[in-house]
Amino acid sequence: MSMMNIFNVSGSAVSAQSQRLNIVASNLANVDTVAGPDGQAYKARQVTFQTTLVGAQQNDPTAAGVTVSTITEDQTPGRRVHDPKHPQADADGYITYSNVNPVEEMVNMISASRSYQNNIEVMNTAKSLLLKTLQLGQS
Repeated sequence: MSMMNIFNVSGSAVSAQSQRLNIVASNLANVDTVAGPDGQAYKARQVTFQTTLVGAQQNDPTAAGVTVSTITEDQTPGRRVHDPKHPQADADGYITYSNVNPVEEMVNMISASRSYQNNIEVMNTAKSLLLKTLQLGQS
């Protein structure tokens, strides 16, 4: 594996973690949303990653890294609260909130943020090593 592949791997990981952060932000923005006119509340979404091994892609045999393979919706039922005065209440007086767990999403956000930062640090370290290697040739 060449030094340049480090940038491919870390770059793909940064891109994947960026998508994960966007999904987490969407989930957190919809924590307290109620079911819409169709009766369906927002469902939390989760990102699944897949590794790409060196030589696995025919069009680019040196490609390696990580990609987002799927984004799935959590199928657990939403939180139901009895509030017959709410305009979105059903016939029994219940409103259905999204199934987003804000604590889990905050942990997910911190994890994605740290992974993002770590991959940026890997790229900065690789850049520094390459620059030092070039400086060796100048002396």
